[in-house]
Amino acid sequence: QQLRRAIEECRRAILALPEHSERQKDAVVRLIHLRLKLQELQDPDEEEPNIRVVLEHRFYKEKSKSVKQMCDKCSTIIWGLIQTWYTCTGCYYRCHSKCLPLVTKPCVRSKVSHQAEYQLNICPESGLDSQDYRCAECRTPIALRGVPSEARQCDYTGLYYCSSCHWNDLAVIPARAIHNWDFEPRKVSRCSMRYLALMVARPVLKLREINPLLFNYVEELVEIR
Repeated sequence: QQLRRAIEECRRAILALPEHSERQKDAVVRLIHLRLKLQELQDPDEEEPNIRVVLEHRFYKEKSKSVKQMCDKCSTIIWGLIQTWYTCTGCYYRCHSKCLPLVTKPCVRSKVSHQAEYQLNICPESGLDSQDYRCAECRTPIALRGVPSEARQCDYTGLYYCSSCHWNDLAVIPARAIHNWDFEPRKVSRCSMRYLALMVARPVLKLREINPLLFNYVEELVEIR
């Protein structure tokens, strides 16, 4: 009852404060906290285990109370003060406890361990129709015009993803580097970003076999050879 009264008072305060003011923003954040706390009390979770294994992810329960993390599954803020959340020790996938059963993508650490190789074609696009106009990861319906959901292309895989699976993260694309000596970061999906981050220290590119002509044009490579 106290929480409900506090929520109602906070809601009235938000309506009374000047729009877009800092005080109104602070009140909105407080309202979110109060509503999440009420939800937790209405639907209390059992004690969460410290370790959970899902699709080769090895999730550990976090103790941090930071509210700056984002859930990789539902793309919303993790309110560490009142919500339980987990991080995969292999690929650093983060999500709410309640989102764990909804995780559909296996840990990319296992792919790095068993299939340590890069996609070496530059943005190998095959078109949205080849994906049945669905996200390449979660299979949510997507379209280029943003109805029902915006389609975002990953420059590494060439596939299209929804905004929940593609956050416009930037990464250097290996194929562009070895074919064009182009190291400009480009937009990639969350899954590709993790894979590239885990692969970056692995010596798997045999450059003299893939693109021997590059040694004729890049002074640094000539010196290394």
